[in-house]
Amino acid sequence: MRVGSTSQLATREQQAALFASGGLLHAEVLPVSGSGLADLDLVRLTDYLGRILGDEVPATDSDWHNRLCGLGFLTERVDGPPVCTIAGTVLFAHRPRRLLRQAGVRWMAFAGNDLDYQALDDTVLDGPLVGLWSRTARGDVNRVQLGLVERLMERVTPLLSTESTELVEHLRRERHWHYPPEALREALLNAFVHRDWTRPGEVELVRFGDRLTLTSPGALQNSMTVAKMLAGQRSARNPILVEVLRDYGYVEARGMGVRRKIVPQVRALTGQDVDFEVTQDHVRLTLPAHTSSHSLRT
Repeated sequence: MRVGSTSQLATREQQAALFASGGLLHAEVLPVSGSGLADLDLVRLTDYLGRILGDEVPATDSDWHNRLCGLGFLTERVDGPPVCTIAGTVLFAHRPRRLLRQAGVRWMAFAGNDLDYQALDDTVLDGPLVGLWSRTARGDVNRVQLGLVERLMERVTPLLSTESTELVEHLRRERHWHYPPEALREALLNAFVHRDWTRPGEVELVRFGDRLTLTSPGALQNSMTVAKMLAGQRSARNPILVEVLRDYGYVEARGMGVRRKIVPQVRALTGQDVDFEVTQDHVRLTLPAHTSSHSLRT
């Protein structure tokens, strides 16, 4: 690695990032040290295997090991039982950040247009990406726990929207969003499924008075560019994450969320375009606020 006028041997982390960026390594299948089957939520996994995949649910730890290794949620090791992969941890672990510090999402909100000393809200949310559903005796499927992105959307709603003072039908107050919620949800999911998991930072969402920034660690994968992404080209960095979230219906099968949802919905609401900033360290989306008729809550 070139550092100033000298060259240094690349660290393991730097090598992993280089291989991942070139499509030679899927970081999501790397082992998470110190983890194991007990760290995964078997209730969520039972729902995934039985209800969504239609598979038989494993009966023993050995059966669980074999099935989850086959799915890429666990990985074998020579000196002990299998350990969780990054994908298995992020999707199904009880507390992903306890095992993987870059899991979770950082949320901050500021009243002004800069990073003020006093934040309106500042937290890191932890939890599995997928929600938990249960089937009733009548066969209905109900969600009993939110996934990480849904929990974040619930948390940010008061600071990204305002309620009308007037009651509308069914005696409820209409909510006015300053950012299109479907576009924001799609952008958040993209930030997780396409991020570089060899990087140490969390996905970060920051609200300012006039904009919202969403930062996903790592550069764009392979030869992907913003122009290719906007044109609809697809290149999944973490295919296991993409497939599982597609199974749950979190992401669309066509993988065209940027072109079909994020860009047109932001433009329709605000009259402005999404700004993309791409570096070797991160991909950042900036969404302009729609403030013409409703001011942001401070």
